Amino acid sequence: MSSERYHDHFIVSWDQLHRDVRALCHTLIGRDFKGIIAITRGGLIPAGLIARELGIRHIDTVCIKSYHDHMEQGGLEVVKGVDHDGDGWLLVDDLVDTGNTARAVRDMLPKAHFVTVYAKPEGRPLVDGFITEVPQSCWIQFPWDMGIAYVEPISEQLKKQESDS
Repeated sequence: MSSERYHDHFIVSWDQLHRDVRALCHTLIGRDFKGIIAITRGGLIPAGLIARELGIRHIDTVCIKSYHDHMEQGGLEVVKGVDHDGDGWLLVDDLVDTGNTARAVRDMLPKAHFVTVYAKPEGRPLVDGFITEVPQSCWIQFPWDMGIAYVEPISEQLKKQESDS
């Protein structure tokens, strides 16, 4: 897999993430889950937000490493699993992309109800629910991967440009 496959960027703000997670929670209200299993690392924050919205206190993790650097995906490594088949559990990740991680987790937890906040076409059939579909060629920039930086006022930028001329 190559970073050349990503032609666009979809930037998710904290506010957008909260709105999308709350929308996802509306599809889950009324279900009686034993707890949540977050797929680390991307699923940790959505799982925490979902736990808050649904009043769930029991959160476990499945730790799978797949993205080896910023945009390159490699082989999967299960760092931590769970000792059940997922029956009655809500499985949460931030995104289903190619489906590689989703397939591995589905094999481990075939009875879990699997949701992601965002889904791409290749992985979408592997999850039971999601809120926003994103094109396969789009790289999603999550708020926990970005920093806040000072942006100089336009008037100051123009002064610098004029002095450089």
